Amino acid sequence: MVSLRASQSASAERRLLDLGIVLPDPPHPLGAYVEAVQSGSLLFLSGMLPVRNGKLHSVGRLGKELDEAAGRDALRTATLNALSAAKAHVGSLDRVIRIVSVKVYLATEGDFYNQPIVADAASELLRDLFGEDRMSVRSVLGVSALPLGAPVMLEVIFEVSNRDAGSSTPALLQNR
Repeated sequence: MVSLRASQSASAERRLLDLGIVLPDPPHPLGAYVEAVQSGSLLFLSGMLPVRNGKLHSVGRLGKELDEAAGRDALRTATLNALSAAKAHVGSLDRVIRIVSVKVYLATEGDFYNQPIVADAASELLRDLFGEDRMSVRSVLGVSALPLGAPVMLEVIFEVSNRDAGSSTPALLQNR
């Protein structure tokens, strides 16, 4: 594992390699929406589900069908999907200036109160990739159900540089 000190001095793309993380293919919308929208320097991602190879990786509610560890694993998958969607939109995770906001939705049952521990799976991965100085604000919500029976859903807002180094093409046109 890469230390946080080392990870803060390297690029995000380099940290992916150092951490042995291979991003999945970017997710495809499961309805009538887009996965990412950029407005100025802010990149808004749709709610990311724990989808692998086009199918939900797990289904159920935390505290009933799934435990805390399964919730963390599902949220890590959703976070990898978010990173993949961001990279597909802006071309490189090195264009991320900071993570502005993370919203974690967890489908929970009854007396499951470890939502912050599950949400840390996303925050920790983002911290390890981008460094402590780019950490975001975060909201964690327990809900009764999520789309398709997913146990977790993640929304992320990134601040991104508007241009690649050395490019005169605006970011919005580079990936078209």
